[in-house]
Amino acid sequence: MGLLQEIAEAVITGKAPKVEELTKKALEEGLEPARVLNEGLIAGMNVVGEKFRNNEYYVPEVLIAARAMKAGMAVLRPRLAETGVKPVAKFLIGTVKGDLHDIGKNLVAMMMEGAGFEVIDLGVDVSPEKFVEAVEKNEPQVVGLSALLTTTMLNMRGVIETLEKTGHRKHVKVIVGGAPVTQSFADEIGADGYAPDAASAVEKVKEMLNLN
Repeated sequence: MGLLQEIAEAVITGKAPKVEELTKKALEEGLEPARVLNEGLIAGMNVVGEKFRNNEYYVPEVLIAARAMKAGMAVLRPRLAETGVKPVAKFLIGTVKGDLHDIGKNLVAMMMEGAGFEVIDLGVDVSPEKFVEAVEKNEPQVVGLSALLTTTMLNMRGVIETLEKTGHRKHVKVIVGGAPVTQSFADEIGADGYAPDAASAVEKVKEMLNLN
């Protein structure tokens, strides 16, 4: 088994110290940082996403795998910056105002990072104004809105309307998700996309940006 395959395997099985050690070793052996990212870390997270979609993995396994990927990313990030490797795109995410749930949001953020996106996570209980401020500052291509309550999912509409009022809506795509959210609700509030779970969110965002 090659080193990159070993890194992918260690991500899939969620062995953070091993991922860190193998990532360092790969760089010491002169492997391109971009290859280590794509053929090691991202390749591993792709398998994790597939297992999650097929119900072979559940939230705990995905979180452990994502933590392992992050250990490798911590080693790689400075080297990627040096070699000028750009993230696929910028993805801004937050749980909407009034909602304090973050497991789903964190999973999406980790899966997006695992797919090579730069992720800006605004946390929970994020007001429309805060989303707009973050869009102005970070210029993301996509904004992700999460909600777990039927009462707070209505606040997604507020974020989209505020983005429209401030003129930012034409520059960003909006994807929504969370337990009570449906495709018809996404259509109704004018979102560009909807994802039922974290693995589908990555696919959907890539599709929205024509990256597939």
